[in-house]
Amino acid sequence: MTFFDALILGAIEGVTEFLPISSTGHLILASHLLGIPDGSFLTSFEIAIQLGAICAVLLLYWKSFLNIEILKRLAAGFVPTAVIGLLLYSFVKHHLLGNEMIVVVALLVGGVALIVFELLHKERPDVPEGLDAITYPQAFLIGIFQSFAMIPGVSRSAATIVGGLLLGVRRTTIVEFSFLLAVPTMGAAVMLDVLKSYQSFTVDAGGYIAIGFITAFFVALVAVKFLLKFVKTSTFIPFGVYRIVIAVLFFFFILT
Repeated sequence: MTFFDALILGAIEGVTEFLPISSTGHLILASHLLGIPDGSFLTSFEIAIQLGAICAVLLLYWKSFLNIEILKRLAAGFVPTAVIGLLLYSFVKHHLLGNEMIVVVALLVGGVALIVFELLHKERPDVPEGLDAITYPQAFLIGIFQSFAMIPGVSRSAATIVGGLLLGVRRTTIVEFSFLLAVPTMGAAVMLDVLKSYQSFTVDAGGYIAIGFITAFFVALVAVKFLLKFVKTSTFIPFGVYRIVIAVLFFFFILT
């Protein structure tokens, strides 16, 4: 890995972490295009720089993390993901992450599903707005939906947002909840990976992670604000189309 590679991957992480297009999937595909060999460091790097994007949410929403009612809902959403993540951590890291074909299939299927969902979904106008309108059962079920994002290419934000919409949560509310839920979820994933892999890190590796972290942080600040404005007037169909296009292009021009 080079300085340029770390910079590019950090920017990709910042742009894609909160959009429903899969940050992990894009990092895997970008690493392939940059010619970075697969290995435990690359996997750890891709997980660690997500913390940069998460810190952007902490900066933008720090007041929400002082609200006990919001914290209780986040806890309810985090529990199922944490349990499933601990059980499947080793399998996901060693068998799913880094597999380009899984990413392509997940991007393609997820893109089609996103388009179909948006064409069929009708949001009820009488649904209350605000994070406190999310019930604890809804938060728990959203956490289960989030667990599907352990498959690279699915997209954590897409899974939580679509799950929330299916459960009757308002669009703007579930988007914000998805942002906040990313903090304990990705924070725990990063800490777990660091505890299991820190002995393999070198000084150079730490420098590359720092570059990716800082880049992801600043780019994510812009991406979060963009998505909040976007969902007020638009559906996620453009993201579904994008997922299909990128999956087809990568399959035909890279994997074949």
